[in-house]
Amino acid sequence: MKIGIGIGITGAEGLSEVIGQIQRAEESGFDSAWLPNIFGLDAITTIAIAGRETSRIELGTFVVPTYPRHPVAMAQQALTASAATGGRFTLGIGLSHRVVIEGMFGLDYSKPVRHMREYLSVLVPLLEGKAVQFAGEEFRVQAQLTVAGAPRPSVVVAALGPQMLKLAGRLADGTATWMGGPAYLRDTAVPAIRAAAEAAGRPTPRVVSGFPVAVTADPARARESAARVFAVYGTLPSYRAVLDVEGAAGPADVAIVGSESEVTDRLRELSAAGVTDFNASPFPVDGDPGAVRRTIEFLAGLRRAGGV
Repeated sequence: MKIGIGIGITGAEGLSEVIGQIQRAEESGFDSAWLPNIFGLDAITTIAIAGRETSRIELGTFVVPTYPRHPVAMAQQALTASAATGGRFTLGIGLSHRVVIEGMFGLDYSKPVRHMREYLSVLVPLLEGKAVQFAGEEFRVQAQLTVAGAPRPSVVVAALGPQMLKLAGRLADGTATWMGGPAYLRDTAVPAIRAAAEAAGRPTPRVVSGFPVAVTADPARARESAARVFAVYGTLPSYRAVLDVEGAAGPADVAIVGSESEVTDRLRELSAAGVTDFNASPFPVDGDPGAVRRTIEFLAGLRRAGGV
């Protein structure tokens, strides 16, 4: 299982700060760095810039909402980022949430699975350099893109429910999960996406799983902090559903906290469940000012030692 790090998870960091964090992640030996696309920096643009300032680390979005960007525009951005990173870019995309798409953007969120199916039907062939002639309910596209020096980027889809997992397995390269604990991954997500990929004759899909992480001597305090920092995720229906599958009352119950050995055991559990890429989101712990730095240093050392 590869070990990556979430960068700019608060959405408040400036461009220079985020680029610096990515450079340090590469220097520390992390396999990958993942950027969210919230209401701050544009993740794909930031990665394109970071690609010119790094040489080895995989750079991915976790994740870019599809609704505000036409699939042709998304493909063009993704191919440009692929060229800028020398083929180290992974495009993570997702539906976002009804409260954002309808409440903030004023767009129709009534058919999310159909939307993603049509979106991928346009996006993926464009990334492969193919001419697209597609006539669906939402998209009617005739287009082709040519971006010199741009390898086809990997595409992972934020998929939590069974329909989206099957779709990701059939049409994408994998999935990106957040707030789904080891039982959910082992018993629900991984079997569903692998079965769909196998039925479609596709390679075994990537499973990129993000978790709040804190290496600390005070796990109880860490869970209290996680409950506060990540509270919103317990209120959004898609995350609430996977927390319920896990039997978790809230985000704090799936956060990975504790000693180095306890955190290592949790990572081994995730690897055994079928997670291919771990995306760590270190978070501050009240009363433990060194938690974020300690967590990053431990995970980097674990990766340099060969992982789990």
